[in-house]
Amino acid sequence: MSEAAVIAGNSQSASTVVGGSVLIVDDEAEIRESLQTILELEGFSVATASTGEAGLQRLGDQPFDLVLLDLSLPGRDGMEVLGDIQAIDRNLPVIMITAYGTVENAVRAMRSGAVNFVQKPWDNEKLLADVSTAIGRRRVEEENVQLRRALKQRYNFEHIVGKSEPMLKIFDLVAQVANSRSTVLLQGESGTGKELIAKALHLNSQRRDRPFVPVNTGSMPTDLLESTLFGHVKGAFTSAIASKKGLFEVADKGTLFLDEIATMGAETQAKILRVLQDRRFMHLGGIQELQVDVRIIAATNVDLRQMVREGKFREDLFYRLNVITIDLPPLRQRKEDIPLLVAHFLKKYAEENSRAVRGVTTEALRPLLTYSWPGNVRELENVIERAVVLSSGTEIDLSLLPDHMIGRTSSLALHESAPDASLFEIVENIERSLITDMLEKCGWNQTEAAERFKVPLSTLNQKIRRLNIEIKKKNRA
Repeated sequence: MSEAAVIAGNSQSASTVVGGSVLIVDDEAEIRESLQTILELEGFSVATASTGEAGLQRLGDQPFDLVLLDLSLPGRDGMEVLGDIQAIDRNLPVIMITAYGTVENAVRAMRSGAVNFVQKPWDNEKLLADVSTAIGRRRVEEENVQLRRALKQRYNFEHIVGKSEPMLKIFDLVAQVANSRSTVLLQGESGTGKELIAKALHLNSQRRDRPFVPVNTGSMPTDLLESTLFGHVKGAFTSAIASKKGLFEVADKGTLFLDEIATMGAETQAKILRVLQDRRFMHLGGIQELQVDVRIIAATNVDLRQMVREGKFREDLFYRLNVITIDLPPLRQRKEDIPLLVAHFLKKYAEENSRAVRGVTTEALRPLLTYSWPGNVRELENVIERAVVLSSGTEIDLSLLPDHMIGRTSSLALHESAPDASLFEIVENIERSLITDMLEKCGWNQTEAAERFKVPLSTLNQKIRRLNIEIKKKNRA
């Protein structure tokens, strides 16, 4: 994951999560089998237990995202087992299932910590929606716990990598505006760390204990984006088989980070403007207005003022977003930060990949400092990760840097001399070149090469045969 997006990110709304691991605890075999079939068809991983004791043993053996727990169990009833589950993991969502669906039982289960209560026979559609919602909410909560922990390690400013004058000014500005409710617009090229700054704003604000919810508005078609942001009611469109909360609701009392804001269509822009003005919106297909308290942080890598002049972006929305603007400098304008970033990424990926590499040679550092870095910090991180993975010594040298950074002719450039070659032929030749280079680095040890490529040895051998790569014998003393 890149430093520009420190924690992956991408928190999903509780209602859009697909998959997860579910433990079913029920003494009736038919019930267990029925639930298991329903859930597995929807992509969930399922384990079962027929007693409370067996279920608790399962929880001790492996983690689960949710428990479906029968209220009436032999030996110890479901309410007692619920208490034991909470002692193991208080945040693990439990949905109680019973044939005795009285109001009293429902209230007792919810007060004891169950997230929901389902009566037999259940409605499959509603059950699946309840399970997805509960798992999604847990994941969002876990991600934000991790985010808060990251604040102590990274976001108290001295741990953000950078000491250049442009970055010091940004740190000062973040400290000044973090606690305000004002909308913030982050501007900068791709890979400059806009989401990193957005998270720093959130985690240094009074909203730090509430969700930070990022959404890439440029990665979805309009209909899906609006459903994701605002939610929908059941039947709002063909595939809306259940109602779904939107990210504005998930982020209530927290922060919603709208990345690539310039890609939104005119209709979506109008709806976003309404939320910014009135803090109100409606689900797609709904008639009831909902009110939320959400701080908006938006980001763009294009000139929004120019888009306004060209009629491609609403002027009123621009001014709503542009209350406080933070311009993130490209890496080529903060080159004094490059050695710090290199050291940071070296340590990170050496630990992750169990490599002994600890530094960069003077010859290799020179192109790192002079290269223009069109991909900014994200590109630098990728370069260092690649070098660490391919390294066999304690230092990164020139041979481990990409060809285009140090003037070597790249594999793709070699094929420009054969303009009649098909795309398949070009890709095949590049693959042959990469594998041959790696084998040479590994002394033609195929096992080591496979480990460095992070592929099974059998896969590498198949590619070697398909590409007709001649394996050279290692010199033996």
